[in-house]
Amino acid sequence: MTNLRKYGIVILKKGRDTVSKESEAIKRIQKGLKCTEEEAREIYLSDCAIDKGEKQDFDLTQAQQEVARKFAHTGTRKTPTVYKFEKRERKKNETKGDLIAEIAAFLAEKVENLAIPNAERMISFEKDGKKFELTLIQKRK
Repeated sequence: MTNLRKYGIVILKKGRDTVSKESEAIKRIQKGLKCTEEEAREIYLSDCAIDKGEKQDFDLTQAQQEVARKFAHTGTRKTPTVYKFEKRERKKNETKGDLIAEIAAFLAEKVENLAIPNAERMISFEKDGKKFELTLIQKRK
């Protein structure tokens, strides 16, 4: 059996007989479902329409599709984890606080606009119209 494409219709050749794909399918449907040739042709044409994605009488309406979609996603759903982000209370570092205070007392006589934005970490000041910041960092063990 060989396939030949002629005028957009697939023609199957069986020896000397030439049979189109459509009539072959109709015969197969007729034999399998034991129905008349008209019924088989109707079934074949509706199958072709379904394959092309055409609307059918038995398709669901928009409302029915929404209900079907709703019930298709049923089952157990894992509830999302609720995280409780709480800001951790830092321990006061007395050593750093004392050092910042001592450095600020030392610089107070020599600079202008001395400020301590962070009592354990930073000192900001001005000298000759230029702004400076000192940041105190304690190294880990």
